[in-house]
Amino acid sequence: MPLIRISLRKGKPAGHIAAIRDAVYLSLRETFDVPENDRFVLVHEHDETGFDYDPTYPDIARTDDVVFIQATVSNTRALAQKQALYRRIADRLAENPGLRREDVFINLIEVAKENWSFGNGIAQYV
Repeated sequence: MPLIRISLRKGKPAGHIAAIRDAVYLSLRETFDVPENDRFVLVHEHDETGFDYDPTYPDIARTDDVVFIQATVSNTRALAQKQALYRRIADRLAENPGLRREDVFINLIEVAKENWSFGNGIAQYV
C-alpha cells in the first residue's frame, strides 16, 4: 500500500492535479505491482512562502512548476523496480500534464510491512 504525498505550488487547475495523481498511481501499479484500488493520495498545495527549494541542486534546473512526490511503501522492492518507477513517473508526467522531467522530484520512504494499518486498528500485513 503506497501512501502518496504530492506537493506543488498553489494555482494549478484541477485537471493538472488529477493528471499528476493518476500518473503516480498508474506508475506504481505498473512498476511496483500495486493492486487496483490501492490508491491513497494526498495533495498539498503551497503558496510561495511555504514552498522552498533549490532551483539547481544537483545541477538540475528546476522551475516553480516543480512537483515533489513522496511515496511511503513497503520495503519489498528491488533497486531496478525503484529506478523503473522514477522513469515511469517522469515519463507520464511529461506526457500529461506536460511537466518537465527536471521538475519531477521523487522520494521513497520504505517501511516494514507491519507498519501499516488500513483501518480497524489491525496490522493487515502481519
